[in-house]
Amino acid sequence: MQNKVTVTIDGQEYTLVASEDASYMKKVAAHVDSKIAELREGGKISGADAAVLAALNMADEYFKGLETAENLRAQIKESLEESKKLNLELSEAKREIFKLQTQGKK
Repeated sequence: MQNKVTVTIDGQEYTLVASEDASYMKKVAAHVDSKIAELREGGKISGADAAVLAALNMADEYFKGLETAENLRAQIKESLEESKKLNLELSEAKREIFKLQTQGKK
């Protein structure tokens, strides 16, 4: 289902159409608007330049987020592999204990 919402970014109204909820689209637009507003606070930058710089800043955040996510995935994978290894060692140790207990009872 397509949702339609009108948002204001840097004083301009835009109509967005997307499958996401209107509240989500408003949140995204507010984020973009605040990034542009931060850049325009000095008053010496055009709206177009502020939009480009905001896009560059958000792209930077996006790629750093992807890198962080990939690092976390690698850490999780490493931890799961270590856990699997430790579980195998534990199982082997339990078998050895059982074997020794059985031999001790004879």
